[in-house]
Amino acid sequence: MSPAAPHPVPDAVAYLTGRWAVERELLDLRTDTAGAFRGTARFARTGDDGRVLHVEDGELRWGDAPAVRAGRTLGLDPAPDGTAEVTFADGRPFHGLDLRTGRWTVRHPCAADRYDGTFTVVSPDEWHLRWRTTGPAKDHLLTSVYRRLPPVDR
Repeated sequence: MSPAAPHPVPDAVAYLTGRWAVERELLDLRTDTAGAFRGTARFARTGDDGRVLHVEDGELRWGDAPAVRAGRTLGLDPAPDGTAEVTFADGRPFHGLDLRTGRWTVRHPCAADRYDGTFTVVSPDEWHLRWRTTGPAKDHLLTSVYRRLPPVDR
């Protein structure tokens, strides 16, 4: 994933709403084990309050192990200024999200581990996410590319 000039987004939730193809590379820097996730991400409104559910579903390959089904669910609560608060599926706070300049960095402490994330919007239809996780038992790098998919006809 090469560095790209950021593409400003005035409203994070409006930009993210829809379907995305996800390609994620995973690297355990302690063991030099690599993996990959391929799947889709769907950002869909859950009601009249503007809340959006972010659901990822796909296939994870880690090292030489067989591929397994994997996914995650997060929530996004929009703010009037175009930013959002990202929550875990159970509602616990995760991090803020402000894409108005096209780039956003976050830090999330989780017990003894630290998650440092960088979001970069590179176009109306592509954004990148990089997570570096460090701690007593972790030294991971995850790089993801999200590309917008066409809407599904119903």
